[in-house]
Amino acid sequence: MKMHWVALITILTVIMQFALVINVGLTRRKYNIQAPAVVGHPTFERAYRVQVNTIENTLIFLPSLWLFAVYINYKIAIFLGAVWLIGRLIYAVMYQLDPKKRALGFGLAAGAILILMLGSLYGIVKELLWSATP
Repeated sequence: MKMHWVALITILTVIMQFALVINVGLTRRKYNIQAPAVVGHPTFERAYRVQVNTIENTLIFLPSLWLFAVYINYKIAIFLGAVWLIGRLIYAVMYQLDPKKRALGFGLAAGAILILMLGSLYGIVKELLWSATP
């Protein structure tokens, strides 16, 4: 089935989210940041920000990925999904090291999301207009 690759991108996104949760927990323990605090050491704060920002992005990314795959082209969706994943990984690593170096990862992921989102909207509207024509 052609959507297996889109599903793979989806589960890799879930795995990345899980890894970020573990990273925050380990960093919280390392720097003795007691829950529910989310401040206290710059390294922990960066790990936490990466996790939260990635969750925020994932809420936009996953529906856009699947809708693009259905309404536009699943092969392009796979490519853009891979770009998003790579971008988010670069973002996560660079933000942890130095927040000023996060731009490349952010740009890759944001560009992929923008194309997926706008492409999905175009495909849905086109389908609605096409199906409404007598």
